Amino acid sequence: VNSPGEIKSNGNIDCGESGLSLRMFAAIAVLSSNAITLNGGGSLVKRPVHFFDEIFPLLNVHVKTTDGFLPVSLQGPLIPVNISIDGSMSSQYLTGLLFAFAKAATEPVIITVNNLKSKPYIDLSLQMLEYFGYNVRNEGYSKFYIEPVEQRERKIIYCTEADWSAAAFLLVAGAIAGDIRLKGLDIYSTQADRVIMDVLVDSGANITVDGTCILVNNTHTLKPFEFDATDCPDLFPPLVALAAYCNGVSIIKGISRLAGKESNRAETLKDVFGKMGIEILLKEDEMIIQGGTGVQPADVSSHHDHRIAMACAVAALGASGTIMISNAEAVNKSYPAFYDHLQMLGASVSLTNQ
Repeated sequence: VNSPGEIKSNGNIDCGESGLSLRMFAAIAVLSSNAITLNGGGSLVKRPVHFFDEIFPLLNVHVKTTDGFLPVSLQGPLIPVNISIDGSMSSQYLTGLLFAFAKAATEPVIITVNNLKSKPYIDLSLQMLEYFGYNVRNEGYSKFYIEPVEQRERKIIYCTEADWSAAAFLLVAGAIAGDIRLKGLDIYSTQADRVIMDVLVDSGANITVDGTCILVNNTHTLKPFEFDATDCPDLFPPLVALAAYCNGVSIIKGISRLAGKESNRAETLKDVFGKMGIEILLKEDEMIIQGGTGVQPADVSSHHDHRIAMACAVAALGASGTIMISNAEAVNKSYPAFYDHLQMLGASVSLTNQ
């Protein structure tokens, strides 16, 4: 990647269905003084962007949303000042602001954050900023101090980590259906979804770690678990698939984090797993799953949600019959090779256009 060190745009940025792109790149894009329109498709057009209405005017950015939704028109340049933001909806807004402030700051500024969720993702953001030479300090995840740095050209070599969010589905598949050997993951990663390992151990899965190779064995006697997924909400779908095969009641906390995803994942998981014979109760901020009753054959929909599609496919590995998933192509958003990899592991997967 060769960068001129300044933001250039033709005026339109299509974020597709990526909430991360929308929330993070908006603040980076308005480092430019050019007028920019952010748009998207699918479920992204139904996700609120009130955050931009509230925060960007404080930063010298003119903003116009469509009644709080996409498309959103922006014009900067963004000027960093001391601000206070709500971190309860998504840490991705904060990541975008940290990147933009680090680039644009000409004097020390502070971002104060209330009720920050998904803290491990902010750890990743701070790690990345430090790697690229920026000076951002965190105090208890409530205050972030950004110091100006000298802008200089330098060569950077960075090796990206493997993705624990995608790997979680394969690790659960191993616990449910048979032995899986997964290579390339950093078990010391600060990625939030690395904690899937802890849940698998708590549920009685047999796990062996050898360097960057993880072996998961099917013990046939999975135990129910309790887990707070507030800081790692993307784990809900694979955890529900796991809970379906645990003999008893499993409880996952943090369902309030699921309303702003591709679908309302709490309701969607209850719907699709209910059709497969797994009873799910939503109570306050908890999801209560009655596992061990057997996954039944069913026709279900992904609701155009990539993680729901993968959760249904993993749950199907131990089902008593065929699970038909409509809109299964949703996996292309984050893991296009998912079904190919299931087939490589020995699963029977048939793809149709119906």
